[in-house]
Amino acid sequence: MLLPVGVTLGVVLAALLVAAAGVAALASLGRSREILLAGLRAAVQLAAVSLLLGWVVGSLPPTLAFVALMYAVAAWTAGRRVTRNGSWWWAALPIAAGVAPVVALLLVTGLLSPRGIALIPVAGILIGGALTATVLGGRRALDELTTRRGEVEAAMALGLLDREARMEIARPAAADALLPGLDQTRTVGLVTLPGAFVGMLLGGASPVQAGAVQLFVLVALMAVQAVAVTVVLELVARGRLHRR
Repeated sequence: MLLPVGVTLGVVLAALLVAAAGVAALASLGRSREILLAGLRAAVQLAAVSLLLGWVVGSLPPTLAFVALMYAVAAWTAGRRVTRNGSWWWAALPIAAGVAPVVALLLVTGLLSPRGIALIPVAGILIGGALTATVLGGRRALDELTTRRGEVEAAMALGLLDREARMEIARPAAADALLPGLDQTRTVGLVTLPGAFVGMLLGGASPVQAGAVQLFVLVALMAVQAVAVTVVLELVARGRLHRR
């Protein structure tokens, strides 16, 4: 067991959460309340998932329902992070476009079992990666278009179409959303030992097996995130996802 579950763990977690909120408050980052609520929400959600998971993984229909729930929550979270207006629901598209083909490929080739114990963790990792890429790509693209609005209008005045003008300005900013995944992949094994690797080792797998699984996760995440960023950039350039 990596961490013994008990009172000591609860006290340490509470102290870390309060410390994180306190540092944010001292630095006037404006996220103290969000940090506290996120930590409390994570505790409640993980407790509920821990209780439900044993039942969910037992058959395919509950497994698929749970994956659909993960996707719906990710789409809502990404959309509301990118924009607060009615166009937020378009954020569901880049997440689906990134995750669905990869999961389908893994199922068709037999590398991923449709059993819940395998499908739920893998789908969760990929959906989470697509969520992060969609939020970062969408926010950076829209922020750039707002800041450099004059350049967009100038490009349109020179004859570029609306989509082309927005794309020229937003593309470099949206591409930055790929940097966290790239850095994680470049430094794996040298700077960090990610969760999949550690989890496999704790589960009794050999280091080679753990390394293979972790490599699969990292490469799959890069594919998912590349597609998600491409799609969210296209939606922003076409004005589907906006802040007007």
